[in-house]
Amino acid sequence: MEAQQQSLVVRAPAKINLTLEILGRRADGYHEVRSILMPIGVCDEITLQPAVAGRLDLKVEPVNGVSLEALCPPDKNLAIRAARLLQEECGVDYGATITVRKQIPIGGGLGGGSTDAAAVLVGLNRLWHLGLTKVELAELGGHLGCDIPGLAHGGAVVVGGRGERLEAIKPAKVGAARRFWLVVANPGVTCHTKEIYNRHNGGLTISPVFYHNMLLSIGMGDVFAAARYLFNGLQPVVFDNYPETRRLAERLEDAGALGVLLSGSGASVFALVRDEQHADNVVRRLGSEYWSVKTTTLPDGVMVAHGPLEP
Repeated sequence: MEAQQQSLVVRAPAKINLTLEILGRRADGYHEVRSILMPIGVCDEITLQPAVAGRLDLKVEPVNGVSLEALCPPDKNLAIRAARLLQEECGVDYGATITVRKQIPIGGGLGGGSTDAAAVLVGLNRLWHLGLTKVELAELGGHLGCDIPGLAHGGAVVVGGRGERLEAIKPAKVGAARRFWLVVANPGVTCHTKEIYNRHNGGLTISPVFYHNMLLSIGMGDVFAAARYLFNGLQPVVFDNYPETRRLAERLEDAGALGVLLSGSGASVFALVRDEQHADNVVRRLGSEYWSVKTTTLPDGVMVAHGPLEP
């Protein structure tokens, strides 16, 4: 099998969790979760170029003032680990240079590292002609992190276990589902996921009625209903330990959002809004103190944007 000697550019979207329940600690040390995940239009851009046999190189370029202070060492970066996992699982020695243009805040609860890894899995599968299915790529992603399978799968999904169990959320009827407008903001602090999970000492999970109402809201494309059923079991821990996140959430509420929730393990917070004009109003009222952006949810996930590139 010959590697494809061309370059690819892959779009790697951030994610939000409309619900996130921590159901307990598993025997393997990870936490059992149930979460409703949706990709959004804030994206990193991954360029994949062939390299000499077996060699994997990583370059990270910040965009729009994204700080790289929280970036882990290259050999532990999820993008490199995803490429290495593909090499091992498929028994190939192809190499690649991975260039990441970061627009997703690092350590912000938006799945920036996870989506980069998902993009590498999807992109190298195509660049190296490996022929793996979307299901197989999602299964591989589950070995690296709980958000990677859902982002590799794409669209609104229910994520279970430690992320390996996926169920797509279907529209309730033809034409019902539509994108949600939202504002995503970051207070300029980094929350470490492992620390947040370790500090979580249990608590109430979402009620079955609440959970199913959120599923129905997504299936119907009803942002007003979805705003009523937002839930994040990690939010109290993050708000108590990072008061900047609580203040940001309060600012978004005061700015007129329909519903506000911490994203993942923080520190970013998102606000559901009626439409694009409402998003503009919320961003304006929030002011320039915080990084913020208006965007929408996406019907897909990681996507190969284009390729090959001209040398």
